[in-house]
Amino acid sequence: MTHILFRNRFYARICICLVSILIPFSNYSQSNTNTEHVILISIDGLNPEWYLNKEWPTPNLQYLAKTGVYAQKVRPVYPSSTYPGHTTIITGALPDKHGIFYNINNQNKKRHVRADEIETMTFCDFTKKKKLKSASIFWPVSIGAPVDFCIPNIKAISGGSDDMEALRAYIHPKGLIEELEQNALGKFDSLSTSRYYLSRTDQIGNIAAYLIEKYKVNLMAVHFISTDFWQHKEGRKGLMVSRAVSAVDFGIGKIMEAVKRAGIADNTSFIILGDHGFVDIHSTLCPNVWLKKAGLITDNNWKAKFHAAGASAFLHLKDPNDKQTLARVKQTLGNLPESQRKLFRIITKEQLDAVGAAPDALLALDPIPGFMIKPYIDGSVIRSSGKYKGMHGYYPDFKEIHTGFIGWGNGFNKQMTIPILGLEDIAPIVSELLDLDFESPDGLLYPGIIR
Repeated sequence: MTHILFRNRFYARICICLVSILIPFSNYSQSNTNTEHVILISIDGLNPEWYLNKEWPTPNLQYLAKTGVYAQKVRPVYPSSTYPGHTTIITGALPDKHGIFYNINNQNKKRHVRADEIETMTFCDFTKKKKLKSASIFWPVSIGAPVDFCIPNIKAISGGSDDMEALRAYIHPKGLIEELEQNALGKFDSLSTSRYYLSRTDQIGNIAAYLIEKYKVNLMAVHFISTDFWQHKEGRKGLMVSRAVSAVDFGIGKIMEAVKRAGIADNTSFIILGDHGFVDIHSTLCPNVWLKKAGLITDNNWKAKFHAAGASAFLHLKDPNDKQTLARVKQTLGNLPESQRKLFRIITKEQLDAVGAAPDALLALDPIPGFMIKPYIDGSVIRSSGKYKGMHGYYPDFKEIHTGFIGWGNGFNKQMTIPILGLEDIAPIVSELLDLDFESPDGLLYPGIIR
């Protein structure tokens, strides 16, 4: 589909503009001096094809991958979702240790928003100990994070709406947003930062570029969001997906230029990665309907329920020691007609423990590609996916749900390909580059990546 898009004059102009940003970096130094600055860029829903396939409008990503280190695939956590994945990136811990099991807390049904909900240390704690300057831009679970500059994730603040007035109260330090409006952004409001417009991606790039050039931060974590939003709406290869990918690539070019203007290019490392992949979908599966028919859920009470987390669903019991109810759930699933049973696989408790998933979950349902799970207790078990054309959250053992990684600049080897990494392996790289002495609970430093 993307080769068709390049026939459009709009994409021709975008590519010319992006190449004009990219050209100055053909002589960008990758010296052997000590790394003093790490720019960690998360592209939500990153598909490795965006830097491996020339049909995508990503000259910056393709250049960085070609001349630096890239992974053919990166394994997400389970569920392969934004909040647990981003928390694993900064902790080197799997969800069962860092405590952010899902995007939405299973207990209070609210999004995880505060950094003090994370139950392990992050590498930001160590940059603070070493008195290094740090910044977090739209990173999930970041309110109150131990960083010098923080603009939290929008969606976490207002239950899903792009309410900038609600966000302002959580931006740190006080006066930062006014400084950015005056020097980098113009008006920072709900219209200019709506997820429906690529201006939000542009503003994220402008914020990062300004903080780099003005304050020369040692560690910056940047989260580009629009690529996730449009894959949910259009699937993996929608028209707006290609435009969103192009906008993010342009934003990365802005950040690289800011590093050069700040005079820190020779001792800066870039890490660009995703949190999960995406799967095209068409239908929804509602397993709580089965539990209601079995008498395990009523309108006012429940003994067992499936907590939907993206595509997958995790079984929780009101009484975790209720073995009788657990047996009834398994019996209910086992007695389903084959026409429904073939739509999912059961992820056992042993498998959940092995991948560091939510410790309170007793099993999970992982649907076949094309399906996602919703928590409805009434109506049809199988229904249309409605507004969703793409989804993540699947068990991370197949190509489409894997994401990507690029390491480039000071400290990284050149022209190197890595077959596979895990999200938990990113924190050890950051620690090594900045000499943080941060020990990852689950991650491993692959010494061949670092020069």
